[in-house]
Amino acid sequence: MAERSALQDSVGVYEAAEASCRDLREYLELYESEDEEDPELAAHITASLAELRKRLERLEEESLLSGEFDSRDAVVSIHPGAGGLESQDWAEMLLRMYLRWAERRGFKVDLNEVQPGEGGGIKSATFTVHGRHAYGLLSSEKGVHRLVRISPFDQARRRHTSFASLDVIPLIEDDIDVEIDPKDLRIDTFRSSGAGGQHVNVTDSAVRIIHIPTGITVSCQNERSQISNRETAMRILRARLFELERRRREEEIARLRGERRDIGFGSQIRSYVLHPYRMAKDHRTDHEVGNVDAVLDGELDEFIDRYLHWKALQ
Repeated sequence: MAERSALQDSVGVYEAAEASCRDLREYLELYESEDEEDPELAAHITASLAELRKRLERLEEESLLSGEFDSRDAVVSIHPGAGGLESQDWAEMLLRMYLRWAERRGFKVDLNEVQPGEGGGIKSATFTVHGRHAYGLLSSEKGVHRLVRISPFDQARRRHTSFASLDVIPLIEDDIDVEIDPKDLRIDTFRSSGAGGQHVNVTDSAVRIIHIPTGITVSCQNERSQISNRETAMRILRARLFELERRRREEEIARLRGERRDIGFGSQIRSYVLHPYRMAKDHRTDHEVGNVDAVLDGELDEFIDRYLHWKALQ
């Protein structure tokens, strides 16, 4: 049923673009047949053309997201680099940026866990993005993000450079078998953190699962029920174990081929400069945007689109 729904969505996008093209052709024929220029019809044609362009861009995006897991939901993790409060604050800014992007795209987001930093910012965050091609789109954002600004935490008003990393894996549903031996798991429960007040959770509903052989740790505390938190944590653990195995396979193939391959994580992919000038630049595609404030508010589609085209040519 999920595959059927996805295919119907793809066909629907194509049919909508075809209908828009047909309507636009009729409007143009009507406009050309009139003796005098009709400003209202001209404005309608301009609006229709803009709508058609959006639909064609969506079709092109569909064609670029043909990977095995591109259509799946995505599990996203954000971690600050060295630098204490500066990097923690930057990690929180990144979290807001991607939540805003998901909201703009109409995706649903589950904030699985956020670890507040000491003094401000965050030490880590994990969230799941639900929506068609969430993983395919967000996989273009995997890597290290760099911020240059006048630090709001520095009384001397000096310029600081901060780093935070973003990792993205596809959410593995039950249709993909990842064997997990219960003996390899250590499951801890603890009280969910919160701002306090009458709705604070006073039960040990939060769950932390440690996969002992790999050391992978997953925590979830966004649900009131311990059972729900455990189920969500197990899904994320399954996804991370699957991603770990996929990376091992890639490394083994590269070793057999005698090639050195960069799997993406740990390399700087983008810089966001707020001082002495204002610009966001992707170092893979060289795409630059001057309105860095809009980018930090979630307007990432330009960067994602450029990356997908760049990747297709590699």
